[in-house]
Amino acid sequence: MDGESRPVERRPVPPAIDRVLRYFRPLSREDKMQALVQWSRKLEPVPPRLLALDRAEFTVPECQTQVDLFPEFVDGRLHFYAAINCRQSPTICAVLAILFSAINDQSPDVALAIPGDFIRRLMADIGLSSRETGLNAMIARIQRYAAAAAQHAA
Repeated sequence: MDGESRPVERRPVPPAIDRVLRYFRPLSREDKMQALVQWSRKLEPVPPRLLALDRAEFTVPECQTQVDLFPEFVDGRLHFYAAINCRQSPTICAVLAILFSAINDQSPDVALAIPGDFIRRLMADIGLSSRETGLNAMIARIQRYAAAAAQHAA
């Protein structure tokens, strides 16, 4: 190895993620919070067959909130579910609902294209920076699942 760094492959931002970021950017703090509350109601319930699994493998320990992420990979498409108490953690549910609306039932490449600064951009001016570590850990977990699915599909 010659010590030179290789260029990082930049994937285009998924259109649904880009739309969300453009929607949230001009909103006031209050409007962003209201939009997040509305998104939190859109999180799809976890099917009982997944809740019956040993959840330790699916838990995101970096998150302050108890959250389990369940991936499914069928016919080249990923679908994610999250087990979380949305009444207790509506912001986390909202972020997951936003992400899942963009990446569910898509190829793994879509999840792998979530920008590294997605959480910072989405949460700008909200004052919830203490949640960024856990939210970024969830995205990292989603992207690990997506990378494994892409490798499996190859």
